[in-house]
Order: sequence, then C-alpha cells, then structure tokens
Amino acid sequence: MKSGFVSIIGRTNAGKSSIINALLDAKITLVSHKQNATRRKIKAIIMHNDDQIIITDTPGLHKSDKLLNQMLINSALKSINDCDLILFVVSVFDELKDYEEFLSLEPKVPHLLVLNKVDLVKNEALLKKLSEYAKFSEHFKAIIPFSAKQKTYKKTLLDEVVKHLEEHAYFYDPSFLTPSSEKEIYKDFILEAVFESVSEELPYCVESAIKSIKDTPNALFIEANLITDTPSHKAMLIGKDGLSLKRIGKNARKKIEKLAEKKVMLRLFVQVKKAWQKDENFLKSVLDED
Repeated sequence: MKSGFVSIIGRTNAGKSSIINALLDAKITLVSHKQNATRRKIKAIIMHNDDQIIITDTPGLHKSDKLLNQMLINSALKSINDCDLILFVVSVFDELKDYEEFLSLEPKVPHLLVLNKVDLVKNEALLKKLSEYAKFSEHFKAIIPFSAKQKTYKKTLLDEVVKHLEEHAYFYDPSFLTPSSEKEIYKDFILEAVFESVSEELPYCVESAIKSIKDTPNALFIEANLITDTPSHKAMLIGKDGLSLKRIGKNARKKIEKLAEKKVMLRLFVQVKKAWQKDENFLKSVLDED
C-alpha cells in the first residue's frame, strides 16, 4: 500500500476546492465563484484502491498588500514544500504566466499539472492548450486534463498521483473523509452560505466562528457568530426583519445536514469587530496558522 500527502495549489478560482470534492465524492470544502473564498487548509482523505491520498486544499495564489490576503498567500506557499506531491491546478482558460510564476518559486517536490474545466471547451481548444504547456514538460511529471463538474479523468488523475507516493502504512483511518475537525468544516459551510446569499463585496468583510456544538443521537445543535467590521455591514447581514440572516442560516444548515447526515439546529449571531482583517492575532486564530 502507498500513503502520502498532496497539496493542491493554483491561482484563485482555478477550481481547486471543486476538484477535492469531486475526487472525494463528498463535499467538505468551501466552493465559490468569488475570488479568495478559501481561507483554511482543509484536508481530504481519498482512498484509491488500497492506497491513501491525503489532499490539502489551499488558498489561491494571488498578489495583494492586505494582511488577510498576505496570510492566505503565505499559507499556500508553505504548503508547496510541505507535502510529497503538488497538484498545480490551472483552468483551461488560464494564461501560461500563472504556471510560469509557480515554477519561479522552485518547488522542491514533484508536481502534476492539472488542466481543469476541460468540459467547457471543444477538443480543438483543449489540444491547443495542452500543446502550449508541452514546452514545460521537463518540469512536471504529467499533465492531466480534468473536469471537476463531470469528474472526467478522475481515475487517470488518482492513478498518476499514487505513482509518486511512497510505500507507507495509512496515516489515517481509511473510513474517515477528513482529519480536519468538523468545527472547521462547518465554519466554512457557514461562510460559503454568506458568499452565496449576500452582495458581491460583503463576504470579504465577514468571518465565521463556531460558539458551540452539541451532538445528540437525533440532532446537531450549533451556535455560530458571523463576524463583520461595521454596524452597517451587520445590518446588511441581518437584513430587513432578519430575512438575510435567516436565508444564510437555512443555506448553511442544508450543507451541514448533508455532511452530518442528521437534523441540524443552527443559530447564527452577528458580531462587530472593527478592522478584524488587520488584526494579526485574530487572523491567526481563525485561519489556524501555526
């Protein structure tokens, strides 16, 4: 048997989180069309035949002078050499410069180039893009077309990943979906519901935090805070007659119920913490920085 750690790296909106959910056949990572949605490194345990692959989702690589974004970038960069293999994900629509910038980081571990969203282009466009990346063939171990939506080439990708892992006993119980805590996953599901339920810019001013979890045989009771930076943003999250907060809660509850496989009672509160995105100690606590 083989077992090892894989970091999934790429720019924002390349589809990294969607790929993890597709490979796992379960949803544990936050997915959003908005940029920089991923804030925490969630791990997925993928069993492929008798082999165990532990894949870590990472924040998207991008450039920013904001403290929150800088910490997200540093988290992703740390993951580049803190693994046995890298999956560098690019969209079929991306320019080559994203991959060139990744190569300039001189990763110390081997990597596969995953060309995502191939279901959205015709074969001619796919072949053209593959030929463009061919000039980098000395750097990557393989280039794999993939569709997170249709799970195209899933077996091909997992077979290739396993080739580059060492013989090793399982690191985790193979019946587990993730070694990440349920608290972290639920926190991300709540944040994902915010991204889906409110205006374009507001989610970037919001963080989620679990206050308490009580697990009973028949139901899961969760209390959580939505943390935002101004009273006006708090009012927007709550909405007229509390409708916005109810919509966020309903959306989040459905996501948690699907993973928990039981009834969920979710209570959300909105808390104002001024300039939380500039508070390094607070950010370390919510991003789980070492």
